[in-house]
Amino acid sequence: MTDSSPPPPGRDSLTDDLLWRGLIQDSTGLDELRELLDGPDAATFYVGFDPTAPSLHVGHLMQVTMARRLQLAGHRPLLLVGGATGQIGDPKESAERTLNPPEVIAGWVARIREQLSPFVSYTGENAARLVNNLDWTGEMSVVEFLRDVGKHFPVNKMLAREVVRARLETGISFTEFSYQLLQANDFFELHRRHGCQLQFGGSDQWGNITAGVDYVRRRGAGPVQAFTTPLVTKADGTKFGKTEGGAVWLDPMLTSPYAFYQFWLNVDDGEVDRYLRYFSFRPRNELEELAKATAERPAARLAQRALAEELTTLVHGPVETRQAIDASQALFGRGSLEDLSPETLRAALTEAGLVQLAGELPDVAGLLRDSGLVPSHKEARRVIAEGGAYVNNNRVTEVDATVSPDDLLHGRYLVLRRGKRSFAGVELRK
Repeated sequence: MTDSSPPPPGRDSLTDDLLWRGLIQDSTGLDELRELLDGPDAATFYVGFDPTAPSLHVGHLMQVTMARRLQLAGHRPLLLVGGATGQIGDPKESAERTLNPPEVIAGWVARIREQLSPFVSYTGENAARLVNNLDWTGEMSVVEFLRDVGKHFPVNKMLAREVVRARLETGISFTEFSYQLLQANDFFELHRRHGCQLQFGGSDQWGNITAGVDYVRRRGAGPVQAFTTPLVTKADGTKFGKTEGGAVWLDPMLTSPYAFYQFWLNVDDGEVDRYLRYFSFRPRNELEELAKATAERPAARLAQRALAEELTTLVHGPVETRQAIDASQALFGRGSLEDLSPETLRAALTEAGLVQLAGELPDVAGLLRDSGLVPSHKEARRVIAEGGAYVNNNRVTEVDATVSPDDLLHGRYLVLRRGKRSFAGVELRK
């Protein structure tokens, strides 16, 4: 980890770099934030994650990479996993959240704490610390909560929050309405216990975050600062998240490293520069050079490859990243299928479309038909006769060709390809 002394001449300060990357959307004061982040002393900051699912997803990457970015600049992270707030749920605009059993949430807390580990360092002068707001919230009685916390929150301000206004007609429970108080109390407790001076989160959390800043002040503590990052959206304008459909999880059991790599490899040309600024740890000059090279050779997808490799390495490590890259190349005949692990091969074929068959395998024409690469057996024979069919990257030239058990990769898989780009997988069930 580096210290947070002023940058050398000609190099952006941390705050300048965050602004160039578009990572600061709102703040309690840019001058105060700059003084805190670029000053000679390390600042203690926190960011929170509620356990509303068994895994973090790509929507959380903005916050975990920001925590890493601030720690690399010399500041001290407090990573809060909401064992208490996860039992309540931040209000959604659409409807009341489903409350999960406490024992389920406790299991998710443990899994998320483990997932956060690769992003920060737990050693050194600015070592990260994992905290759980159940440690202080669980000890409070209802009377203590209402007396010591609730009295500092004007109801008119709470009603003015946009998400609350949206729910007033359809109804909002006191449980979700009081979520803001719990999050604000987290900031006060972390300030009191650990000297926390800064909170950040997604821009949809701005109301909760500023309530925390105001609450710390009302309790006679501080000063403290806060900022928000922009919500990460897809090309269609929807945000990343588990409730938006098609979630991409950080847990490899829920989204394979191969699928994670492919997700970033396939982002739109119009979005990749923004994502690189948000998530990459490459310096500004390298990102500008990469953007220029990508504009000159868009078909090479240089920016997407750089983004996919860097993020997959960060989340899943270099070994899984290498497997994902090798699989991408091997499926299109530019590498060895035999060198792929069974897990990586199956993940890649699942993404492409994996057909499971039992009993004796049909001939190659039948395999092409059953996999959906061609509409009929007749069409499959035509493709073979024209030299456009491949099994395990080997061209098939005989229209009546068959496969044997020796052709099965890892004893159960076949990779079928039509032409250069259309491929599918077959798994033989035993």
